[in-house]
Amino acid sequence: MIKAKVSVTLLALMLLTGCLYPENRKTENRVPYEEQLQSVQTAIEEFQKATNGLLPIETKEGDTPVYQKYVIDFKRLSPRYLHDVPSTSFEGGGEYIYVLTDVEKKPTVKLLDVKMTQTISELRLRIKLYQDEHTYPPYGKVVSNNLYTLNEKKLGLKSPPTVMSPVTGNSLPLLISSNGEIYVDYRSDFAHILKDTKQKLNPGENIQDVYWQETPFVPAFSVPYTINKKGEPDFLEKKTS
Repeated sequence: MIKAKVSVTLLALMLLTGCLYPENRKTENRVPYEEQLQSVQTAIEEFQKATNGLLPIETKEGDTPVYQKYVIDFKRLSPRYLHDVPSTSFEGGGEYIYVLTDVEKKPTVKLLDVKMTQTISELRLRIKLYQDEHTYPPYGKVVSNNLYTLNEKKLGLKSPPTVMSPVTGNSLPLLISSNGEIYVDYRSDFAHILKDTKQKLNPGENIQDVYWQETPFVPAFSVPYTINKKGEPDFLEKKTS
């Protein structure tokens, strides 16, 4: 019964998200994004100067996770401050949501992978359907304090759920907290990033921001990370964000 419900509901979700995608979302629109990031950054700075420091962002709920909270509103930038919406943006037919980080000090343009948000949305739906019949989420093994793997068999999946890293292209595991929130396990990405960073990091401090400081992307759907005494990335085991 649960597999049937999952299949029907996921089909509806796929049709819905398909309708939401711009028609020009094609391979040729996935051009290198560095130049587009810079053009949007310039537009943001010009907008701030003209509006006494305001930011052209969409309105979000106060409890929206910080890396998903400050989504750039291109309607407020184009055409006065930005001639064309970036082709790599969701609005322009691409696969990224343009967001701002460090909004209090130095607003910086970064990217959030749309495919990641869609995969997590579909997984949440599977989990909800499972809970409707079994009450509790399909917890797997304990990974850290308040974090667990997901039992893929109970969800009707052939393998553990993952998303693709926008930084390395590798698969990143998806985890679930005791309150049912879904998070991405970024430890392998951080291990890759820390090899090249020149920042001085200490065990016990939150290194989440290092992700966007060293790459064009934000660590959306993440928990706080730190390094252990060996310099390896690990969960900070504090409040998720």
